[in-house]
Amino acid sequence: MISFYSKMAKYPSASILLVALVCVSGVAQTRGHDIHNGICKSLVETRGYICQEHQVTTEDGYILGLQRIPYGRSGRNSATDQKPPVLLQHGLIIDASSWLLNPPDQALAFILADKGFDVWLANSRGTDSSRGHKSLTTNDPAYWEWTWEQLAAYDLPALFNYVNKQTGQKSHYVGHSLGTLTILAALSQQKLRNSLRSAALLSPIAYLGQISTLFIRVTTQTFYAEQFYIVGVREFPPLPPLERTLQTIICIQPGVDCSNFLAAITGPNCCLNPSSLDLYYNHTPQSTATKNAIHLSQMIRSGTIRMFDYTLPLTNLQHYNTFTPPVYNMANIQKDIPLFLSYGGRDALSDVNDVKTLLNDLNDHDKDKLVEQYIEEYAHYDFVMGENARQKVYDPLLAFFRQH
Repeated sequence: MISFYSKMAKYPSASILLVALVCVSGVAQTRGHDIHNGICKSLVETRGYICQEHQVTTEDGYILGLQRIPYGRSGRNSATDQKPPVLLQHGLIIDASSWLLNPPDQALAFILADKGFDVWLANSRGTDSSRGHKSLTTNDPAYWEWTWEQLAAYDLPALFNYVNKQTGQKSHYVGHSLGTLTILAALSQQKLRNSLRSAALLSPIAYLGQISTLFIRVTTQTFYAEQFYIVGVREFPPLPPLERTLQTIICIQPGVDCSNFLAAITGPNCCLNPSSLDLYYNHTPQSTATKNAIHLSQMIRSGTIRMFDYTLPLTNLQHYNTFTPPVYNMANIQKDIPLFLSYGGRDALSDVNDVKTLLNDLNDHDKDKLVEQYIEEYAHYDFVMGENARQKVYDPLLAFFRQH
């Protein structure tokens, strides 16, 4: 599918990894998470909250798990109250658990429920709660033929429509990391307008060309995701032995410091709760598609927000009726959609300069509908696991929701 062998000579370590990939490419993938003790039972009900498990089927056949916290722990609000719904969408290599790892007075999902919101927790296709399909299994390569494009085109509309039918109301939205890219892409194509009240974007990801994490830059410049794909590894991250091999190879590259692995990828988070970090590692990595990793790598190398590049002009022509992939134009987002953007000065994934490029695209947005928040000391995961995120981020976010 992807021609990259001419580049391999520059990266001897990449050739070593390719040999390892070829040796194990026929091995079926397995995951170590306990899928029978789901998010409701393990992370919500144990904190004293009511939790419901729902399933949503997308137009292209994927069956997504969706958890609902209909009201707060105090029980002051009955289940029949017309509370505003809010849909929370996690980032890459994690699932809806990311909103539930901190204690209830620090975790956004619980805070929203206690403040009178009807909370819905989305899980992207491929994660433990969302591995179903109408006709495919996760052992079928075709199951993994998607990128964030399909999350924007199919998953989000299906989730919004389901919540709308269940509640009879438009939804607020909170996305973190990849969950911001998908909503931005959908809005740039004029989708979701009739089911969205407002959108809060934490660590917004749109442009990735100035991403500052050297670990990710080395990974993309050496075409590791493409190598996984070419030998048939469709689920990403790959099997644990290969994942560890990949990390080892990248961590020995000049300038890459993996002594704090999370910081090497996300930037130096300031305010993470140590017990929450233990829970985080219990729930990661969650699976995505190798093709999705390739697509994100393309964005980093090109600095653009384009659809997936099949690299061969004729193949692109078959998919898009053009030799190059179409661009998602962020300036096309309707100017009256309420947007809340919160980003950090130490974030190595949602780089400040990339966020500023996005904000420049939104320069004509209605000024009373766009809130920009910059937190100098925050890195990528402080926005969902920071001990002080309630005061720094969530209180202003709640004020934004109440305004709209």
